[in-house]
Amino acid sequence: MKNNKQQIEKPLIDGLIDGNRNSYKILFDKYYSWLCNYIYKLSGDASLSEDLVQNVFLKLWEKKTSLRITTSLKSYLFRSCHNEFLMYLRQQKREYDALDELKWQSLFELYSEKEEDKTEADWIRLEKAIEQLPKKCKEVFKLSRLEQKKHKEIAEILGISTKTVEVHISKALRFLKANISIFFL
Repeated sequence: MKNNKQQIEKPLIDGLIDGNRNSYKILFDKYYSWLCNYIYKLSGDASLSEDLVQNVFLKLWEKKTSLRITTSLKSYLFRSCHNEFLMYLRQQKREYDALDELKWQSLFELYSEKEEDKTEADWIRLEKAIEQLPKKCKEVFKLSRLEQKKHKEIAEILGISTKTVEVHISKALRFLKANISIFFL
């Protein structure tokens, strides 16, 4: 059976390598939906799934002359789509981390600029409000804001996920904003 599949795929792969658009179209029609379904199961996003699979097919066409497929074409495309999805996730994480860092840096600078406007009583209110936070939330908040540790570092120190760190910081900021709005003007 495997031999039969390779016999069917070989002319298509050879046609693709030679730049035969018909071979490319046959491969696209044969595998596109299957690959979109696979990526959709991973991402839950139909539009993203189509984009990533289209990227894989675009790269397949662009690199057609240097293709070296050692497994079945289906396995090759499956692995390519999987890798494309992982690259997408890494890129999203980098963008999220960069935006998150920029957001906190901007807030910190805003607080620093308005620091002179704060009275000693305001700072005491802030300290008291921080002390009212739940234990783990307070611990995460202090590591983040007072010790200026990154989310990943905090997660490693406390043995929790970075997502949990983000949740604690958001919770702390909502609480502080509600209780001491002078720091959030």
